[in-house]
Amino acid sequence: MERTKILVVDDESRMRKLVRDFLVKSNYEVIEAENGEEAVDIFFEQKDIELIILDVMMPKMDGWQVCKEIRQYSTVPIIMLTAKSDERDELLGFELGVDEYISKPFSPKILVARVEAVLRRAGTVAAETTEVGGIVLDKSAHQVFVDGQPIELSVKEFELLAYFIDNKGLALSRERILNNVWNYDYFGDARTIDTHVKKLRSKMGEKGDYIKTIWGMGYKFEV
Repeated sequence: MERTKILVVDDESRMRKLVRDFLVKSNYEVIEAENGEEAVDIFFEQKDIELIILDVMMPKMDGWQVCKEIRQYSTVPIIMLTAKSDERDELLGFELGVDEYISKPFSPKILVARVEAVLRRAGTVAAETTEVGGIVLDKSAHQVFVDGQPIELSVKEFELLAYFIDNKGLALSRERILNNVWNYDYFGDARTIDTHVKKLRSKMGEKGDYIKTIWGMGYKFEV
């Protein structure tokens, strides 16, 4: 069975080695890049990288720029590593399509657990197709069709829509959405959810109206 290929991008060789050693021990194949430019080149050359672990502060091209470049062409899951724990940075990361955000220093075991969770959510789970109100959501292929037309969603947008559909008709608080969709103790700002909902609605066109805002609380998906 082929091992999942992960690109680790960090200008510190010690940090790359630490992350690589733990990932290899968990049976992942690891490719390293020491700066942003190298990371982008490797990603487009290899074409079978399934997840990127990306440091923010790097020479030549920082993590934000790498993320922007890759997001123009791919929804590959991205985990961002940062020395900062600034809420604005975290919001910027999610707006750019980052799937998880881990502040240094971190436990390598926790990083591996996050990698597994992100890959699971990205569609390496059993096939499951749901259809509701003209929306078809295929969890195994990680695809969404609206009135028969495919729409491109980031991993987080896909997860959010899947959660709404699984809980259709229920009033969902922002806290509950964070706990379930972000899948760990995320102490961020509820604006993260609002940003994702706004993007999701715009991509869904008229069907975006299915996501109702419940003022002062959160959202409800209702056909």
